[in-house]
Amino acid sequence: MEIKIDRDELYKAISRVQSIIEKRSNIPILSMILISAEESYITISATDLEISYQQKITAEVLYPGSITISGRKLFEILKESKSSNIFIKEKENNWVSISDDDARFNLACLPADEYPLLVEPKDVLTIEMDGSILKDMISNTIYSVALEEAGFKLSGVFTEIVTQNEKSLLRMVSTDGHRLSRIDRKIENVEILKMNGGVMIPKKGILELNRLASEGGPINVGIEKNNCVVRRENILIVIRLLESQFPDYNAVIPEKIKNVIPITRMDLLDGMRKMVILSNESYKGVKMTFHDDNLELVSINPDIGDAQENLKVEYKGESLELGFNARYFIDVLQVMGSDVVELGVIDNSSPCVITGKNDKGFLGLIMPMRL
Repeated sequence: MEIKIDRDELYKAISRVQSIIEKRSNIPILSMILISAEESYITISATDLEISYQQKITAEVLYPGSITISGRKLFEILKESKSSNIFIKEKENNWVSISDDDARFNLACLPADEYPLLVEPKDVLTIEMDGSILKDMISNTIYSVALEEAGFKLSGVFTEIVTQNEKSLLRMVSTDGHRLSRIDRKIENVEILKMNGGVMIPKKGILELNRLASEGGPINVGIEKNNCVVRRENILIVIRLLESQFPDYNAVIPEKIKNVIPITRMDLLDGMRKMVILSNESYKGVKMTFHDDNLELVSINPDIGDAQENLKVEYKGESLELGFNARYFIDVLQVMGSDVVELGVIDNSSPCVITGKNDKGFLGLIMPMRL
């Protein structure tokens, strides 16, 4: 194989796969990328066996063929190159030469026929989504996904189709057991997706979708058995879905909320940021006391000191004292866009539900904690 290719185009493509390739894998081939050249383009493939990525790029193909190259080393070479074109040539005994106008690198590779093949699911029904909508849905749920070591069945975003007012909506839900986020969006033809009661998209896969969605433009998404298939222009991503049962999240969302308290979002966000200054692994909580149009925030760390601030709210009921993790409030308030948010609270043993008029379809929930 021998090709000549635009350095910027190749660099952009190789940058995309850095989050997919396995850097510390027990399977050396997974740290490589596969480059296949034919006619007037190359196909770049990367996989960790859970996420598979393919992209086609126009190139001058001098001799067709396939090679593997260290994904990380190729990225570093392209990053340092100042030339407009890159030359890649296959050599004997699984070596490859990478050169530009000034420098040349010879890298040891692995046989191309050992690289895991991407088998694209056939006859997948897809819907077209605006990238900005998908990005918004992911931003509003990714922060509350559980770490894998904390709970495998929660280490992804649950995605399903729900019906409200005779309209089909796409819903994403995530939780780590201490907080929950949920967002609904109206997507054209969403009902054709084969979700069978909902699917779990792993966190790493969701992050890849977010990177693709951040580039804008329409994205085609489909579900086929245990795979999520995503296409955009010359890019294909196949994500293996998690085989885990997501808990009944509706059971933790209160049906009736006793107190709905409006508050300026930035005031509450700034206040919570002050409260976490004194927090550590042992002391994460903030005491929130509502009384006579006032919210008092108090954070106490016996090893360091304490912090206190008063904020204006609309509240006329009996004095209400609650305890929550301040960091959780920061995470949810940062992704919201409403100038004023509403805190739905019942008592000190119930969760706080956070909504906003300009955050249509979104709900954030934080479980209480004892202080």
